[in-house]
Amino acid sequence: MKPQALSRTVGRRRRWLGLTGIATSVLLLSVAGCSGASDDTASGAATAVPLTTYAKTTAGVVEAATAFLATLSDDQKSTVSLEYTQENAVAWSNLPCGGSCRPGIDFGSLSAEQLAAAKSVLQTALGTQSGSGYSRVEEILAADDRLNSVQASSGTGGAPGGGGAPGGGGAPGGAMPSGGAPGGAMPSGGAMPDGGAMPSGMAIPSGAAAGMAGGLSYSSGSYYLAFLGEPSSTGTWQLHFGGHHLAVDMTYTDGKVVSASPFFIGVEPTSWTDDDGTAHAPLDDMKSGMSALLGSLSTDETAKAQISESFSDVLLGPGKDGQFPEKKEGIKGSALSDEQRQLVLAAIKPWVANADDATATELMSAYESELDDTYIGWSGTTTLTKHADYVRIDGPSVWVEFVCQDGVVIQNQIHYHTIYRDHTRDYGGEFTFS
Repeated sequence: MKPQALSRTVGRRRRWLGLTGIATSVLLLSVAGCSGASDDTASGAATAVPLTTYAKTTAGVVEAATAFLATLSDDQKSTVSLEYTQENAVAWSNLPCGGSCRPGIDFGSLSAEQLAAAKSVLQTALGTQSGSGYSRVEEILAADDRLNSVQASSGTGGAPGGGGAPGGGGAPGGAMPSGGAPGGAMPSGGAMPDGGAMPSGMAIPSGAAAGMAGGLSYSSGSYYLAFLGEPSSTGTWQLHFGGHHLAVDMTYTDGKVVSASPFFIGVEPTSWTDDDGTAHAPLDDMKSGMSALLGSLSTDETAKAQISESFSDVLLGPGKDGQFPEKKEGIKGSALSDEQRQLVLAAIKPWVANADDATATELMSAYESELDDTYIGWSGTTTLTKHADYVRIDGPSVWVEFVCQDGVVIQNQIHYHTIYRDHTRDYGGEFTFS
């Protein structure tokens, strides 16, 4: 089926291709650092290389992608250029599991020139608003380097508390960290589809074998870029990028962006300050937007918006494609004031702004037209400061979740998981889920 333009509604189709959990043995392995690159080719060494600027258009993205591919060896190209299949497209995760749970080539294996070219692709494809798009992606990579430093200073090979998996095998006492699946199970999306087999057409990424042997890895070098289908102004292809706490999926058809979702983003720590005094808080605007929306509700409205269920992670994370709840919960947009409705839009915008500016504008226009039938719900507390504090925006099209979880590596702090999806536009409307 040919994907539809953003301005059109794609028929709802549901056939879930589930992602199974990572094998328990993976959790018991030591946390590995960035693999597959020497010190002079690691991502940190390439920061001084200027990014090439391409036009912020689909043609510019294709040009940047072509330029990146030209820097690669044939073996590297086979790792980056994969078939555009459902199996490849849904292979993303919120876990620090390297190439064992996502396709593409890892940043840590690239030379300085190759890394600069790869980042140019992302810079061209993503939004330019302050704190969004490519700049937010860079912040999430920096957060993983921060986690790497925390682990190194703990001297455990994992998080404080020992063990191998983050947090000494999980939360204190060896249980799975809070924010995993209920009952201590592995968080969703922890392995490749079909019980761990590599997707069809996917070469094993450079450094992936080391990542699978070395366990869970926090590093800006453990982020993977893939092109599913050939980058072109004709046909359909997907820009697929991600790592721990990040999954970017941009789908293009005949020279147009047809989807900017799913988009997963999380962060641990939620804020930090570098030795040079630079402060970081990558998702503060997302939290602030949700907090302002919840804070605008009256006591009665707050009660109507409350969801009885408790959430320790996002409901529609990896492996949950197409599993939108049948019934919307919370308070309906038509019951809100004009000021509150504007706060709904303001709360949605930071996620949508990850896309290029033109696509983000078109999407926001569509979501604004659907505000009457968009629901706001929350669970836990409305402060968004405690474990299992949760807020959701669910419209005819838009779906955004924000949840607070106990820390995994930095266990005395919470961290955030979020997801942006679209009921009809995920993956360009190309696939069916049930």
